[in-house]
Amino acid sequence: PVGLPEAREPMLLVAITEFVANSAAFVYFTAGALSRNISGETLPRRFPLQLRTKSMGVFSPQLQELYPNLPMELRLSARRQPLLSCRPDALHGTLFSSAEAFVVLPNATRVPAFLLNIDANVTGKPTITGNRLGGTVGLTRPRAGLTALRVLQVKKLENLLKFGLWLFGVPWANSECCASLAT
Repeated sequence: PVGLPEAREPMLLVAITEFVANSAAFVYFTAGALSRNISGETLPRRFPLQLRTKSMGVFSPQLQELYPNLPMELRLSARRQPLLSCRPDALHGTLFSSAEAFVVLPNATRVPAFLLNIDANVTGKPTITGNRLGGTVGLTRPRAGLTALRVLQVKKLENLLKFGLWLFGVPWANSECCASLAT
């Protein structure tokens, strides 16, 4: 049971229970809505790594040798339902995701390159600025594990992907969160 404060003046009260949050996560996961395909065209222009085998040659020279300078695609998806918990100050979640990389051949055939499992703890905090409702997202302790389908230098790629999450993933989530809550 959640006790609601007594209203002495006009106010907006938003209450989310763990049951509602986890039910929504279950529905999105079961419906397959927690996945996204990423190609080189969908990455931010300032992203430090292009989705091409030439760029991945640092991690896997064999990949570049087999498929010289071909485009790549990533499929990001949830491996398991996210686990959410509600606290008075924030919504906390554990995400279980995977990133599967493919080489795109000239005939549009996709060849698997590697599979990276990424688990992370996320915290979302609501904010109120003036008369605008917004929020911030924080990422703690991302863990990555690589299953190489080709020979890759695992640690460098894991570090790069963790860096990419901090540099681009969290700011993107914050901008999306603030944009959707402000409208």
